[in-house]
Amino acid sequence: MSATDGSRIVNRLRRIEGQVRGVAQMIEDDRYCIDVLNQVQAVKAALGRAESEILKRHAACCVAEAIASGDADEQKQKFGELVDLFERAKR
Repeated sequence: MSATDGSRIVNRLRRIEGQVRGVAQMIEDDRYCIDVLNQVQAVKAALGRAESEILKRHAACCVAEAIASGDADEQKQKFGELVDLFERAKR
């Protein structure tokens, strides 16, 4: 992953961190539950977009390198990591 890509992802995660702090403040301020839930959904969507970006970068870098290497063990490892990730996501 390039430094620029990493910086964009870190910036995205910092914005999400701010959103989460905002949700905590809403709870402390005893805000209307539906408003809080709407913000929680926004945080989940933002995390989903960050996850998608990281996954795309992984496929473009790590997986592509494993394929290009011709090393069958490395290819199996990278594929296995992705399968494990998707299996955990289903739980």
